[in-house]
Amino acid sequence: MTTRLAVVTSRLRAEERLLFTELEHRGVDFTRLDDGKLQLSLAEATQPFDLVWNRSLAFGRTLYTVRILESQGVTCVNSASVVATCGDKVLTSLALERAAVPTLKTTVAFTPESALAAMEAFGFPVVLKPVVGSWGRLVARLDCRSAAEAVLEDRATLGSWHQQIFYVQEYVEKPGRDLRVFMVGDEPIAAVYRTSEHWITNTARGATVQNCPVTDELSELATAAAHAVGGGLLAVDLVETPDGLSVLEVNHSGEFRNSIEPTGVNIPAAMVDWVIASAEHAS
Repeated sequence: MTTRLAVVTSRLRAEERLLFTELEHRGVDFTRLDDGKLQLSLAEATQPFDLVWNRSLAFGRTLYTVRILESQGVTCVNSASVVATCGDKVLTSLALERAAVPTLKTTVAFTPESALAAMEAFGFPVVLKPVVGSWGRLVARLDCRSAAEAVLEDRATLGSWHQQIFYVQEYVEKPGRDLRVFMVGDEPIAAVYRTSEHWITNTARGATVQNCPVTDELSELATAAAHAVGGGLLAVDLVETPDGLSVLEVNHSGEFRNSIEPTGVNIPAAMVDWVIASAEHAS
């Protein structure tokens, strides 16, 4: 492959190390770019790459990196529009709603008073999420009005304006698990159940992982969700509700290390296959 490939990272997770090992195994020449050291001129192109694969942990750094590079003609995986959509829960929900993809009922409010009114309209318990964030951080299940008042007051005093965007979502009593589907382009290559005694079923919070069969229903829904946000290398999270499967969110740089063994799918190899094909198309 003669295409000049770069992989943007911040802290190297197990995922990035697995991807680097796979690239090296294929003999793919690539450059690792540390986003903490990047300097991107807005006046002229300074990065001599045809394709940049973003695996940074930092949403803001990723978003501005891909926006700048795309403006200079560099193909990015995932694209700036996909990163912007997946990195913001409001934009993700809007994309899913526009595409008629089943998702949980959500209301956005801008003051503690209006957020509290929205919660009472839903009926407690409800879930309050930050519009930007990962690993289940700052996600709160609010069981009553007094708990809601306390958390809303706390969020209103935080420094970031993002914390004053109140993303209020209906609470669904999960069967102790949710689902994650790994999308590589248009193909759902694997899926897992994430099981936990805690209501937040996130592996970063200690959830265990088991293989989940990729049924026709699951494949169709995950593919529709991926298309709704723009496609690429994605992880689609879903929840089982009394009305069927519903999409929770779509991740643009999802973790997969704990899903390789239970699914028996070489997830990094499939991702590298797709990136190599994208690089050849970009050259």
